[in-house]
Order: sequence, then structure tokens, then C-alpha cells
Amino acid sequence: MAIYNSHFGFAELPFNVTPDPRFSYVNARYQEAFATLRYGIQGRKGFIVITGEAGTGKTTLLRKAMQTFDSNIHAAFIFNTHLTVIELLRIISSELGLPASAKDKLTLMDQLNDYLIKQLRKGHIVAVLVDEAQELSNEMLEELRLLSNLETDRDKLVQIVLMGQPELERKLEQSGLRQLKQRVALRCRLYPLESQEVGAYIEARLNTVGYQSKKIVSRGSGREDCNVFTRDTTAD
Repeated sequence: MAIYNSHFGFAELPFNVTPDPRFSYVNARYQEAFATLRYGIQGRKGFIVITGEAGTGKTTLLRKAMQTFDSNIHAAFIFNTHLTVIELLRIISSELGLPASAKDKLTLMDQLNDYLIKQLRKGHIVAVLVDEAQELSNEMLEELRLLSNLETDRDKLVQIVLMGQPELERKLEQSGLRQLKQRVALRCRLYPLESQEVGAYIEARLNTVGYQSKKIVSRGSGREDCNVFTRDTTAD
């Protein structure tokens, strides 16, 4: 790999499977998706669902958002979706800097609720970001819905982002998850690159790793790297 990087003048590999926010290909449509995510969290919309096929940049979008959150936003990032309810609550607690040693649901929920109320009084926002949410069982999705019941008369105490592949959309259509579907305030769908966009995308990644020589790819039309479908269901 060192020879490869040296030959082309790369500071590091331009293509990797890790979702590094530095390689985000920013354009109008990506910014729209990014803004939708932030709007949902900052606006205390409750449930936000973002879906897209593998490789469309969902995890990178989440990680980039986390890097740019203001200090008044506290986020718990969940990437392992094969969890029990207790494990989920303990991870959320740990991510938020709370004690996570309790082994019963009631104690963990009471602790989390107290924390959420304190953050609300300070004008702070708490978000739970779940990646690969299509892997969540119906039981766990229902537990997240119940978690969203932590609210005041005016505000949702916790904002929940479900990020997953299109299977998540189909799962939410099940009759048993009707109540959860009704809670979803914002939906966003990411689509793969179109053929004419690939050149600009490759060039952007090469520039990120320091490639400054002549072009080695033909640039396409330079249009957006993904199409975004967004709907604010609170306006329905």
C-alpha cells in the first residue's frame, strides 16, 4: 500500500470501507440530507428515519453530523443492533456519560428520564442515533417507541434517528409497528450515484488524500452525488 500511495502521491488510501466524514462528497443534495437530519434533531421532531442502499453514505452522514453538533446536543450512537432492552439502555446511558451498571429496566429508565429532564431545563437536546436499524427486531423498535414517550406537554425529551437500508421502510409498514410509523416526523431517502456523477466523486476523494497531479479520471456533469426525498410528516 505504501508503494501505491507513493506512486500516485496519496497521503493515504482514497478509497476505504470505513465511513470517514472527511470523504463526504458535499453538494446541494447532500447538504439537504444533512440539513434534514440536523433540523429533525434541533427541532425536537422525535423520530427521524433515513434510508438508503448500502454504500449511499448513511453512516458517514451520521458521523459527520455528530462531529458538527453544538455543545448543547448530546448524542448516543448505537451501531450494534442485536441487543436486549437492558443492553440498549445501558449503552445509551454509557454514551451519555451516565452510570450503566444497573441491570433492571426500571432503574435505567428512571435514571435516563431524570437526565433528559435536566438537559431540557438547560435547553439542551439529547439524541439517540441508531445505525443499521433495519436489523432491529420488532420488539426493539417498539421499545424505542416507548422510549420516545419520555416527553413533556410541549417537548420530546429524546430525539431518535433510525438509519438503515430500505428493509427498514418495509418493516415499518407492518401492522404491528403502526404506532411507531405514526411517530415518524421526518423521512429521508438516499439514492446511489448516477453514472455522470462518478467522475466528480472520485476526483473529490483523490483531492482529500492530497492528489495534485493531472486528472486520472474524466469528470462527469458534477451533479449531486445522491438524490434525497424528504417529507416532514408533522405538516400533514
